[in-house]
Amino acid sequence: MTEKSASHPEKPQGPAHKRDLTRRKVVFAAGAAVAAVGVGGAVAASASAEGTDTADATAASSSSSETCYRLTGETTEGPYYIDADKIRKDITEDREGIPFTLRLKVIDADTCKPLKRAAVDIWHCDALGIYSGYESMSGGGPGGGTPPTGTPTGTPTGTPPSGDPGGPGGGGGHQEPTDDERYLRGTQLTDRHGYVEFKTVFPGWYQGRAVHIHTKVHVGGKMTDAGYEGGHACHTGQFFFAETAVLASAEVAPYSTSTTQRTTLDEDTIYGGGGTQDGLLKLTYRKGRIAKGVVGSITMGVDPDETHDGTQ
Repeated sequence: MTEKSASHPEKPQGPAHKRDLTRRKVVFAAGAAVAAVGVGGAVAASASAEGTDTADATAASSSSSETCYRLTGETTEGPYYIDADKIRKDITEDREGIPFTLRLKVIDADTCKPLKRAAVDIWHCDALGIYSGYESMSGGGPGGGTPPTGTPTGTPTGTPPSGDPGGPGGGGGHQEPTDDERYLRGTQLTDRHGYVEFKTVFPGWYQGRAVHIHTKVHVGGKMTDAGYEGGHACHTGQFFFAETAVLASAEVAPYSTSTTQRTTLDEDTIYGGGGTQDGLLKLTYRKGRIAKGVVGSITMGVDPDETHDGTQ
């Protein structure tokens, strides 16, 4: 994928582009449920089943005719972004871990209309905190500390690599890849309803960051033999996971073999604390059987006219 963000500077917020966010009704859990039903209804069905844990943001009530969404929070892309050309739904490759299905809907936060044929990138570490393309630099894997039990307290110890305030994968400047691996990375185009779905594994953790998945949304480009090219990134963000789900995952191998100190959602320096607006996923899984799989869903409200490439 080749971006032209350098020649596509962020547009000024003139009168035509100003956002009156106070006008909008924000529906957090309902938005995630709508996305899930549109993709196939599996999340909505399982969420009402007996013995199912559902971890998500707080809901607010509003009529469906008034439903719209705030702009989704922007974050840095982190040092481990690769301008990938792998257009695919299943990004698992040979990685072990809890099966995870990520269901996304992308809409224009101003008009509430779905963005069709927008290119959505996601990338994240594996169950032991390792990023493909950067295996020698990633901070995951066993060693140092004790396995996570209960809800961690206090603040992370140690100094994140390269002075990165959010640890590897959070902030900091881009690093060149150190290897040719590309697992747990992929791109897909949204359908006419703004939906896209990825198959992957539940991410692990590494020192300095809460469990998360990175994402970019590109518009204005086109598909070529080399992948999605041109256009610009209108959103760069991260998806986050509720503590209850992360603690449940920590009891399952290979996550349970990690002795890397874990950072909680409240301790994370990148998560904005705003629930769905800041990327908190709705997660659905069978209570006591998280190893069987998890479904995560969220609706992202973006501004297709803006450029947010996450490099600043």
